[in-house]
Amino acid sequence: MTKPDQARAATLGAAWLATRNALRSAGFDTADLDARLLVASLAGVEPHQLVTAGEMPLEQSVRDRLNSAVQDRLNGKPVHRILGAREFYGLNLALSPATLEPRPDTETLIEAVLPLVRETITVKGTCSIADLGIGTGAIGLALVAECPDARCLGIDVSAEAVATALENAKALGLAGRYNAMTGDWLAGIETRFDLIVSNPPYIPTSDLALLSREVIDHDPMLALDGGADGLDAYRVIAAQSGERLEDKGHLALEIGIGQSQSVTALFAARGFQRVDIFSDLGGVDRVLLFKMPSRPIAAQQAF
Repeated sequence: MTKPDQARAATLGAAWLATRNALRSAGFDTADLDARLLVASLAGVEPHQLVTAGEMPLEQSVRDRLNSAVQDRLNGKPVHRILGAREFYGLNLALSPATLEPRPDTETLIEAVLPLVRETITVKGTCSIADLGIGTGAIGLALVAECPDARCLGIDVSAEAVATALENAKALGLAGRYNAMTGDWLAGIETRFDLIVSNPPYIPTSDLALLSREVIDHDPMLALDGGADGLDAYRVIAAQSGERLEDKGHLALEIGIGQSQSVTALFAARGFQRVDIFSDLGGVDRVLLFKMPSRPIAAQQAF
């Protein structure tokens, strides 16, 4: 906002209007949503209060923070990066430079595996989960939040991402059932799990340049770049996961557009059976669910 706009934005409603106008004038497609999120969050109110409490005065410190946030947004910084957190499956998750923003598409994975987690708990009394490439910890934290008898180990190559996930677990009161560590996927892990989940990097390297500036400038490339064909991470996970699953255990993966057949083939070659495919709200194939067929008794006794 310009200084005159800032001077007029002394109340909650005026600040909302000025912020929305500034973003609309700059051509942001999400101007109205962005303005609502920024003003409500920085003013510490619920979004509906922008209408119902529009005459509420704003302290100068709040107005200064809002003005700075609007300038950041006008310079291309994503709203949730400005706010430092994003909601995922009802959880408020802190972000860091080493983590992707958890997206609504990934909630498809939660919906896909929750019935399995609950069924496992019914049978065994618990469900052990491994989340690979955790970022904020979104997937694992959502699952243990929904299922009080589940436990999750998150693994990420980034120590900063692991620290962020652990802080999120602590803030959400889930640290007793969620742990995280640095690692190279499942390398060196000897534990077996009832469920392995992952939203790995799956964008082909040549496609990275086509992403929006908001993504390129603010999301970590390590969490986006899937190699020449976008499948590098899936190859590693397919090679490592079979021996890390309990008998009849399941594995669920988020995938990119058009990757269902190629990813399915990678896992079929390792003995996995695809049991379902789930579409996101846009109708795109987004999650593949696999199971490892029962091992022969001799193979089970070998471990």
